Amino acid sequence: MSSSVQSKRVRKTPEARRAEIVDRAAAIALAEGLECITMRRVAEELDVRPGLISHYFPVAEDLVAEAFGSAASAELDELLPSARTPGQPLRYLARFFALTSGENYDGMSRLWLNARHLSRYREILRDRVGHQECLWRDRLTELIREGADAGTVRTDDPVAAAIQILVVLDGLSAHANTDRSDRPAVVSGMAVSTAERVLGLAVGSLAALATATPADRTTGHPTTDHN
Repeated sequence: MSSSVQSKRVRKTPEARRAEIVDRAAAIALAEGLECITMRRVAEELDVRPGLISHYFPVAEDLVAEAFGSAASAELDELLPSARTPGQPLRYLARFFALTSGENYDGMSRLWLNARHLSRYREILRDRVGHQECLWRDRLTELIREGADAGTVRTDDPVAAAIQILVVLDGLSAHANTDRSDRPAVVSGMAVSTAERVLGLAVGSLAALATATPADRTTGHPTTDHN
């Protein structure tokens, strides 16, 4: 006999509810694009009324920007974790390139392309894109500076080195929506070769390390021991 008792909806804290809204909006953005984020769409997916979404985000553009920022920050924390095992800057750089060179990164590349295009017309999103770019630059700069202090890389300007690497990586990521099956290996490896050049590393050394370093997206740390 079926029970007539209906399960009660659990009341969530404002912080938990807001996080749930942002997470769902970020998932929509990654799968379909930022244009598909609407109050009604997010409400339908969470099985709540649109008014609940607008209570937390009275301006729809705030939710779009927050969704992008959440997705970009989560990816940054996976690619370049802020909490790192000391003394392994090259391993973390290698892991970074291993994770950004394959199809697993294409979803995030598409979202960045999407956000940068829309930010031309949306001021709130434009500010968030700029903020996220600074976060990525600062995180990579911090890792390069660690390597410079340890003597494992050579550069007088970690900030400029980080920017050069990210510019090349962005250029390669711009083709996430197109067929790259005929791309020469020398082009696919431009981000790594650029890093080797600006960081004073032997040609092929970082590329070899990136190949040997498993891309562990679970722990956020290289899975090989530092030699």
